[in-house]
Amino acid sequence: MTLDNKNFFKSRSFYKAPLSKRKALKIVESSYLAAASALIWIALYYLPIGGAVFRLALPLPLALLQIRRGVKTGIEGVTICVLLLIALMGPLRGPLVLFPYGLLSLWLGHSWQKGWNWWLSWSVGVLIGTMGFLVRVFVLSMLVGENLWVILTRAGAGLLAKGIDVFNLSLTPDMRQVQIVALLLIITQEIVYIICLHALAYWIFPRLNSSIPEPPAFLENLISLDSN
Repeated sequence: MTLDNKNFFKSRSFYKAPLSKRKALKIVESSYLAAASALIWIALYYLPIGGAVFRLALPLPLALLQIRRGVKTGIEGVTICVLLLIALMGPLRGPLVLFPYGLLSLWLGHSWQKGWNWWLSWSVGVLIGTMGFLVRVFVLSMLVGENLWVILTRAGAGLLAKGIDVFNLSLTPDMRQVQIVALLLIITQEIVYIICLHALAYWIFPRLNSSIPEPPAFLENLISLDSN
């Protein structure tokens, strides 16, 4: 190959400068943490045991990625995770990881990176978790051909009946009240879940050279694990 041909290929950008160490680390972290989230989602979806542990672990890798590499990289990581799951699980089950876990990882990672207090990240996280749960119930109902909201309605009706028996109330609950109790059960579940995510990240992330803001005063005694 003559010198003119070499110059021509270089001018056509066939030869590209090597990646810097920072860019290489960014690509590797995005790929590995997105793959880790995808594997956790598959385990949560298919394995009959360990669901609570998988749920707690699922948003944390991508939230950690965003804390370490910024919002743009966090979005890229979520996108990679979704595309990988679409390839492995199909176009309906794969994107379900967004509701609420992918969206939670973006919100919590952004909040912790900015150093916002727990009240803000917690309250918006509960809203995202509740809406994501409802979306997931709707999509899964379409997939299985049954209305899964009926299960939650029955749980709400059972809880309401127990409350009436315990307090000896002369009340006959209607469907609206049952629906409200079912929704309150979901919100309560998400409140506990988001608090556990904050506590777990507060304990683990400092060991990975990352950190999140300090917890509120009333939670300091509950989160007794040393984060340093």
